[in-house]
Parts: sequence; C-alpha cells; structure tokens
Amino acid sequence: MRVVRGLSNVLIFAGLLLLLDVGATLIWQEPVSALYAKLRQDQLAGDLDKLQRRGPTPAELRALQRIRLSDERLAFLARSLRRRTHGGDAIGRVRIPSIGVNSVMVEGTATADLREGPGHYANTPFPGLRGTVAVAGHRTTYGAPFRNIDHVRRGDRILLDMPYARFIYRFERQQIVRPDALDVIRRVRYDRLVLSACHPKYSAARRIIVFARLIRAEPLDTRLSSRGLSERIRPPGPIRAA
Repeated sequence: MRVVRGLSNVLIFAGLLLLLDVGATLIWQEPVSALYAKLRQDQLAGDLDKLQRRGPTPAELRALQRIRLSDERLAFLARSLRRRTHGGDAIGRVRIPSIGVNSVMVEGTATADLREGPGHYANTPFPGLRGTVAVAGHRTTYGAPFRNIDHVRRGDRILLDMPYARFIYRFERQQIVRPDALDVIRRVRYDRLVLSACHPKYSAARRIIVFARLIRAEPLDTRLSSRGLSERIRPPGPIRAA
C-alpha cells in the first residue's frame, strides 16, 4: 500500500511539474530551454566582444587604405568576416527596440544554431553586402527572441550591430507564408532585411516574415575613415627619453 501511495505522489508531483511547464510556456516561454539560451547568450556575448576588439588584421587595414568609398570598405569587412565564420559562431547582435529584442546573432539556421540565438541564413549576404539579409529565430523556445515579432509596426527600427558597423533598417510589412516559400529572401532593387519565425506560436505550420528596408549604415569606429586608417597603420615613432 505504501508503494502505491508513494508512486501516486510521484505521479501527482510529475503532473504538477508538467502543468507548470505548459503554463510557463504559454504565458512566457519554455523555461528549461530559456535557461540554456540565457547561458549560451552570455557566452556568445563574450565571443562577440572579443571579435569586436580584435578588429581588422594589419593586412586588412592596408587593403582598406586603398579603398576610397565607405560602402566598399564595409563590403570588404563583411566578406572578410564571412570567410572566417562557421555555423554557430557569434557574428553580431539583432535589436528591435519596440519589442525589447536584444540578442546575439549566430551564423546558420540549423537546429543547433537556433538554440544559440537568432540565426543568419548562410545563403544570404552579411550586412554591408548587396542583397537581402535573412535572420530566423524561435518564438516559444530557447529564449524565444522573436516571440513578439508580430507586434512590430510600420516605422519601427530594426538594428543589426556587426563588428564593423551598425545597420539600421525600417520595418515595412509582414507576410504569412508557407515554410517552403523561399522567394521571400530573393534579392530586390534595394538592400533589405528579412526576419522569419514560426507562425502561429506553438506551431510550425506557417512562417511569419518581417520585411525591413536598409536606411543607413554607421561604422562603429574610425577605422573606416581615411584618417583613422592612416593612424592605425602608422609606424611607431622613436622612443622618447624620460
């Protein structure tokens, strides 16, 4: 009898935990994967800071000095970062102030990549290169970075902070599509950003797509200016006597 009573208590407790997990997922997000995502985001933020501080190599700085236009310098740095990036690596940060999104973005959209944070579609360009940049994210699990993506409205800003520049986009429209609707990431006449997530919440039946247009790009430091480049590669002067 004691064994039966003990087993009943265990089952009741397990049922309560399950109900709590379901309730938390419906109201907020799945708690276990949320904790994992928080830990990984903290680690990725450290990786991104290191990437930012490292900056261009001496060879890249010399090449940048020969490039006159700022847009071309951004494109050079975007190609350079892309060449040395692998799936799951931190590449930047996506921010949507109107809905409180501020997440480290990784390269790739495989299942393992999206557990880390919003993932950049590997078959689309990095910001700074011409075309449509595309990023996917979860809505109910692993930190649910795009949980409220359906609340973004016309005029809202979406920012991609890359190690070489900040790219500011302006929301244009939303669209609900099939999961295989790849035409949403096609190249158009202007540079744009596409964000995608499952729709509706708790279902993978459809995808919600947010389209945003690039407004401007802001270099994050002086390394892209002619003066800044000259200062960065100037040989050291003679050692002064104390």
